Amino acid sequence: MKERKIVIVNQAINYLTIGIANEFAKEYDEVALITGSVHVQGEELDDSIKISKVNKYTEKSLKHKFFNWMNALVRMYFLLLFKFRGYEILYITNPPMAYLLSFFLPQRFSVLMWDVYPDSLKIFGMSENHLFYRIWTKANRLLLKRAKRVFTIGQKISGLINNYVPKDKITIVPLWTTFTNEEIISKEANFFITENNLNDKFVVQYSGNIGVTHNVEVLLDIAELLIENEEIIFQIIGRGTRVEDIKRRISQKSLKNCQWLPFQSDEDFPYSLAAADLGVVILDDRTSQGSVPSKTYNLMKAGKPILYIASEDSELRDYAQKFQNGICLHASEVNEISSFIKDISGRKDLYQKLSINSTNASAFFVRENASLFVKSMC
Repeated sequence: MKERKIVIVNQAINYLTIGIANEFAKEYDEVALITGSVHVQGEELDDSIKISKVNKYTEKSLKHKFFNWMNALVRMYFLLLFKFRGYEILYITNPPMAYLLSFFLPQRFSVLMWDVYPDSLKIFGMSENHLFYRIWTKANRLLLKRAKRVFTIGQKISGLINNYVPKDKITIVPLWTTFTNEEIISKEANFFITENNLNDKFVVQYSGNIGVTHNVEVLLDIAELLIENEEIIFQIIGRGTRVEDIKRRISQKSLKNCQWLPFQSDEDFPYSLAAADLGVVILDDRTSQGSVPSKTYNLMKAGKPILYIASEDSELRDYAQKFQNGICLHASEVNEISSFIKDISGRKDLYQKLSINSTNASAFFVRENASLFVKSMC
């Protein structure tokens, strides 16, 4: 019987890729990773899994990221061509164009698309008529029909991918959270609340990357509208290319109800998340169908009501309607968002209802979902 061997390609590995790799390790004879870094959060990587290193992914300017990706792609190509020639390939889209290497490789391959490219390039102002956009679009249509499977994480994203490949090749696998039930922390046992003067405050929290795809400024507009409400505080936690712009605007507008904090360590992250009363998830209109921020599932697991700021055609709008664990409004609806925040901060019955619904929603996004990748490829 022929050995079953698979190599997973992802420049920056976190708990999601670790979960997928560990599931393959249960069924395949050999599992390998090509990556620049392995970030362990809870679940450890199986000892049998081989790791081949490329350059580490760094979150800087678009120009820097492009050259970083090109460096990684060259290394990935030669590893796949020589070291892993007899392996099946599973590409995870970091770099986003990694799967295009299979134009020049003989191995059978599948792709997991967390974000859809070139569609996501619209966030940088690239139009569908741009030469680079049109070339990538044509490449997708030629290459993806050769893929064994194309995986993604939601219905809306699946709809975008369907522009390039037939539906019967697409498999939707919901993601999962990094947290277990034991890691959910009560406010009473939370040092983060005391250290950051959050006692007796209703905390509206955005925690994550602050780059060109994250319209965090909308929270500052809302904070300005609610500046006289001393019970509500807006907490922005993160890193990215636009952090200094956010901090500057908070200072210039004298937004005393806004608090910026740096990205939290793995040890402190459960405490910072537990400090939130209302979690905020933001998607830019130009990429609303092509992405779902993973913070969504952490907020659900923690039982937090969620303020989704996204357009009507987003996966987030579907979540809000299906799970009834918050509200989804457009970034232009600042008055409506402000009214919702005031309402939920003053109504324990509404807060409790949305909190319970969020916890119930988390049952759809569990670690066991990782096994679906293996089942679909067997």
